[in-house]
Amino acid sequence: MKHVQDTTTLYNGVKMPWLGFGVFKVKDGDEVVHAVKTAIKAGYRSIDTAKAYNNETGVAQGIRESGVAREDLFITTKVWNSDQGYESTLAAFEASMERLELEYLDLYLIHWPVKGKYKDTWRALEKLHKEGRIRAIGVSNFQIHHLEDLMIDATIKPAVNQVELHPLLIQSELREYCNKHQIQIEAWSPLGQGHLMEHPLLQDIAAKYSKSPAQVILRWDLQNGIVTIPKSVTPERIHANADLYDFELTSEEVEQINGLNENKRFGSDPDNFNF
Repeated sequence: MKHVQDTTTLYNGVKMPWLGFGVFKVKDGDEVVHAVKTAIKAGYRSIDTAKAYNNETGVAQGIRESGVAREDLFITTKVWNSDQGYESTLAAFEASMERLELEYLDLYLIHWPVKGKYKDTWRALEKLHKEGRIRAIGVSNFQIHHLEDLMIDATIKPAVNQVELHPLLIQSELREYCNKHQIQIEAWSPLGQGHLMEHPLLQDIAAKYSKSPAQVILRWDLQNGIVTIPKSVTPERIHANADLYDFELTSEEVEQINGLNENKRFGSDPDNFNF
């Protein structure tokens, strides 16, 4: 990986940038418009939003005002829990597409594995994919048992599984399972919601390369074959989070960071959520 626009190839041949820009908790309106425009200007080509973020309209405006051609961008959104089910997912997709002002979507994800609903939701995603409305379909927050259950009846396997993943939650077993089945792992909250910035090991490695702990973590993602989507509304951090290609962690440093794992979540547990 030499450049911010470098891509991984999903099992169906679709190319997805290794580095994306997340907009979770970024306010609709000027805040998200400016953040998206800043990210695209900084070289990001992947934007990750969701119906639940309530900012798809602003994301659309940011994309439109960026001046970058649609075919050069990779846009992801997600179907929310209350919209899951076959017909309701189809309707939710159309509503997201209208807010995003798109003719097609690059990646559509089931946001959480809602028990008793995610299989019907997946059937809707398969329909949309077969119709050419979505280039790739995937899931978010699915554990191994969710994936195994989904694939019993699926005719298309997920191309991506987006999960909470950072040095305190490295998800080794899930990553190994997904690699085996050619499902690309993508990290949300890759910086552990800021909880890792003061860690002595990360600070020491960062000082060695004249980088920040955040840049070290994002580089660790890339070297582990993890697609990563850091979020910021600060122009300096948006640029810094993309400045990852002039250094490389040693294998020893990668292992040291792996060793920070505590199986610690800052977000919800996919087996115990109530929303």
